[in-house]
Amino acid sequence: MTSHSDIDFSHSVSAAENASSLPAKAGAREWLGLALLALPTVLLGLDLTLVHLALPALAADLQPTSTQALWIMDAYGFMIAGFLITMGTLGDRIGRRKLLMIGAVAFAVASVIAAFSTSAVMLIAARAVLGVAGATLMPSTLALISTLFADPSERAVGFGIWATMFGVGYALGPTLGGVLLEHFWWGAAFLIAVPTVGLLLLLAPFLLPEYRAPNSGRLDLLSVALSLAAMLPVIYGIKQIAKYGFAFDAIGAIVVGLIFGILFVQRQRRLADPLLDMTLFANRTFSVALLVLLFGLVAVGGTMLLVAQYLQLVAGYSPSVAGLWMGLAALAMIVGGVAAPLIARYVRPGFVVAGSLGLSAVGYLMLTQLGNDASGVAIVVAGLALAYLGNGTIAALGTDLVVGSAPPEKAGSASAMTETVQDLGVSLGIAVLGSLATAVYRQTLLDRIPDDLTNEARKAVSDSLWGATSVASELPDGLIKEAQAAFTAGFNGAAIFSAVSVAILTILSIVALRHVGSSGSTIKDATGD
Repeated sequence: MTSHSDIDFSHSVSAAENASSLPAKAGAREWLGLALLALPTVLLGLDLTLVHLALPALAADLQPTSTQALWIMDAYGFMIAGFLITMGTLGDRIGRRKLLMIGAVAFAVASVIAAFSTSAVMLIAARAVLGVAGATLMPSTLALISTLFADPSERAVGFGIWATMFGVGYALGPTLGGVLLEHFWWGAAFLIAVPTVGLLLLLAPFLLPEYRAPNSGRLDLLSVALSLAAMLPVIYGIKQIAKYGFAFDAIGAIVVGLIFGILFVQRQRRLADPLLDMTLFANRTFSVALLVLLFGLVAVGGTMLLVAQYLQLVAGYSPSVAGLWMGLAALAMIVGGVAAPLIARYVRPGFVVAGSLGLSAVGYLMLTQLGNDASGVAIVVAGLALAYLGNGTIAALGTDLVVGSAPPEKAGSASAMTETVQDLGVSLGIAVLGSLATAVYRQTLLDRIPDDLTNEARKAVSDSLWGATSVASELPDGLIKEAQAAFTAGFNGAAIFSAVSVAILTILSIVALRHVGSSGSTIKDATGD
């Protein structure tokens, strides 16, 4: 016969075992570590939107061609995308904190070079180096969040805060950039990185744990080369199509990149310790979340660039005022990043993502109604805010879905994939939507350019709106208005593309992510079967 004390003892043992099996809760050091990781995250968001706003000032000073201007904008994001997989895996091997600190130093040095660039080519090169350095920061911050927080619900909040801090960077970027442009030269915007990196280097050894993946092998340099050989020709092809249309060399470059991409995938499947674990893609949650992140960021990436130009070159606002309007809209990204993980505790994440993307599609539809004067600012702010709301939601929940569905030792690789698709999405958005808007601009304006313009003025006007603005004193009355109307028509066309693509993502999220449980603490059904 079992005594009452025996029953009590067995219950207490069972409770103790259950308590010991629960993940440890984070303490003050972990949350302070998260606050420190917010610094490079904010910095990366700042760097993107600061350059968007500075583009007209850059164009006036450095006189880039339209292709060079696009390279200035997205060389950073494309180089990040090209090196993220390598850097995410490298961080797992040499230590995530060590790689974060090395990358931070490189980022600060490259920022100083960018600030004092004397030509468009020099700035493009500096932005490319910034991209390589940024590729060390992004997966390191995400992977270290996985290391800091063992409890899945706290980790989901951590990812939400990470996305929020990126949103803070987006929000501060235009505002802070506008103030700097009003009082200093455009290069001052890049120098913000220097004190930020200094604080990170000072506190990281005390607040951030080091982590190296157990039994990690050597870095396969051939895989690194293949990943770059796959990425860079595709980038080149997109750039050539943007400038010259579907020429033979552009299509050929994309085909070459795809061939190297196939070779890269085949090699990863053969290696015992691959640069990118292809088995992660067998997880439906992982794959679909990456797809949503990629194409969601394509829409918002191009829209940010076009809004920055619209507010300054069409609506006529100064950089500081344009920055305030963009910063106001970007606050919606913060709302999405904070609220989405909390709502996902009660509503299935797929439905939360779908709902926010549906609102974003409405925002893009609003941008199709823009006119050619400052009266459209309310539409711009409201439409961009809805676009940002979806972006904040997919950045927070998409990241948690991707990294949470991967084993802990693959967190660096999964984080790198998350950042790869996000940065590739922003860069592709700048290239694709920027090119679409430019094509509509040129087609609309082609028959309206007078024959008596000088060759230089004709070339500037037909190249872009900022080109037309730079030679405004040489143009006949009304032509600038025609150029502004042509730019707005291009913006409207890009917004239609974004609205349709985001609406498709909304349906995909409902259908393909509905199996994921409604809890920030659990990613259910790894395969989706």
